[in-house]
Amino acid sequence: MFGNTKAFSGFSVDDLEAAKKFYSETLGLDVQETGPGLRLNITGGNGVIVYPKPNHEPATYTMLNFPVDDIDQAVDQLAAKGVTFERYENTDEKGVARGRAANQGPDIAWCKHPAGNILAVLTAS
Repeated sequence: MFGNTKAFSGFSVDDLEAAKKFYSETLGLDVQETGPGLRLNITGGNGVIVYPKPNHEPATYTMLNFPVDDIDQAVDQLAAKGVTFERYENTDEKGVARGRAANQGPDIAWCKHPAGNILAVLTAS
C-alpha cells in the first residue's frame, strides 16, 4: 500500500522563529517557510516538516540524526556556534560517545535544539 509513497517526518517546536534561525544559521540547512511551518530540505530525502505547537513537549529520544565524515570537526564547529552537547555516562569531554573504538556502533554526540528536542551528530557509515 505504501511501497511507493514518499514519506516524510515532522516534529513540533514552541518557537518557529528560533527553530528557523537554528536550522538555517547554526546548522546551515536550507529552510523554507511553508504555510504554518517550516520545511528542512535535507540532502537525499523528502525534507522534514517543523510545525508550531503551543503545548509542545520536547522529545525524550533522538528525533533527527546528522551523519558526518568527521565528528570531532562537526562537534567543534557547532560548539563554536554556541551549541552545547549533552553529557552522558559514556561520553568524553566533548560529549562524544566513542562507539567506533569499542566496535559498538558509530561515534555519536547529542545536543538539543531551541525547543528541547534531541538531535544527534554521528559518524557516517
